[in-house]
Order: sequence, then C-alpha cells, then structure tokens
Amino acid sequence: MKSLLYLVSTMLLSQIVIAQVTDKKEVNMQNKEVIRKLYEEAMNKRNTALIPELISAAYDGPDFKQVVSGLTDAFPDAHWKVKDIVAEGNKVVVFQQFQGTHRGTFQHIPATGRRVASNGVVAYELKDGKVIHSETLTDRLGFLQELGVLPRDINGNPDNVIFIDRFTVPANAVNEFLERVKVNRNLIKTLPGFIRDAAYSYADNDGKLVFVTVAVWANKAAFEQAKEAVQEEYKKDGFDMPGMLKRLNITIDRGVYKELLAQ
Repeated sequence: MKSLLYLVSTMLLSQIVIAQVTDKKEVNMQNKEVIRKLYEEAMNKRNTALIPELISAAYDGPDFKQVVSGLTDAFPDAHWKVKDIVAEGNKVVVFQQFQGTHRGTFQHIPATGRRVASNGVVAYELKDGKVIHSETLTDRLGFLQELGVLPRDINGNPDNVIFIDRFTVPANAVNEFLERVKVNRNLIKTLPGFIRDAAYSYADNDGKLVFVTVAVWANKAAFEQAKEAVQEEYKKDGFDMPGMLKRLNITIDRGVYKELLAQ
C-alpha cells in the first residue's frame, strides 16, 4: 500500500511540475509575441494604433507613441532590427539595432543627412499581456559620433582649451546674428591651433533662439593668439561685437573650459 501511495504521489507531482513548466513556456512565448508585434507592426510598419493594445495604460515611462513618432519624424526610414529576444516570466529582453537616415531635427540636432546604425538593449516588463515598464541601454556616444555631433576621437588632450558661448537671441535678431556667427566660424578655422568647432541651437518657450558654440584650441597660447586675431579682424571690418549684442538685445554667457579626461 505504501509503495502504491508513493507511486501515485510521485506521478501527481511530476504532472504538476510538467504543467508548471508548460505554463511558464506559454507565458514566455506570449510575452515574446507581444514584443515582436510591438517592433514589427507598431514601430516598423508605423501602425501606432496598436500601441494601446501592447502598452498598458499603467506604463510608467514617457508616452511611447510620442517617443516612436519623434524618431520616425527625424528618421523617416527608421527601422528597428531585433537581433535577439529572450523571455523569462514577466520580463522580455530585446537586443536591437536602430537604423535610419537623419532627415529631420532630433532632440535639437538639425538634420545631418547621415545614416546611423545604433545597437541597444531594452528590457521590458509585462503584466496581463501588456508592457508596464521598460529600460533602455543604447550606445549614445556612438550614435552622436555617427551623426557627426561628436568627433570619432574623443581621447582629448589635457592641453586643449574649450571655449563655449551660449547666446539667447530674440526672434527678430536671428538672421543678422546667424550671419555674424557664420563669419566668425569661418575666421577661426583659419587660425593656428584651431582643432574643431560645433554649434547647437533650439527655440525656448518664449520663441527665442538659444545658440551654443563650442571651439576647441590646441592649448592656452593658441587660444590667446586667436582672441587677438579675432579682435584685429573686428577692427579691420569696423565691427563692434558688444554693440551688436546690445542693439539686438542678445544675452551671452561664455566660459573657457578644460576637458575632464577619464581617469
């Protein structure tokens, strides 16, 4: 009798374990399919009407539809390639690659026309078949380098001097201001010790242009010589920089920086 009871209990326990394993596999597969549908249909095929079906109203991240639209507006040919997908319980991890051509402004970065391919990992958490949470890890540095916003060589040099200007420009002064910026940027590129420069802009809530320029010089001596050369050029042209800023009601915040190199 004891042997019979042991046999029956063992068989029942085995069936329970098998059922649990089967249920777990089914949940994993279902969650995988939700995420695959999110990528293939909602994102790659731009069927954003499916998003409420896949993203829970309790989702704790930024508006998912707006995030996708922001990318597809800036990268009209955007495509998310799913390289691998792993599911365990209520978690799904996707190894992805974002591909696209930068045709529109993205996070205040004007269109560059460059093609990017950026790898990333996204961990999704699901409940009742919908995404409630996600965490994204992407190669942001590589992405900006592919756009040309940051240089490929970022090792830096402790002798480099970084000169940063931040201007706030009223709407009616933008055209004249940008013309002057163009002249100045062309000038400094001809000076000894110039390494590179960059410019960034966005419109603030009052409609003013916030414009930032960054110029990198080989060392302090090159920077000081460049300042003198620019002032000489102003005198030659009869240009009054402080006077222009005052006349156009442009505010400026400038500083000289040293790069903080990795230890």
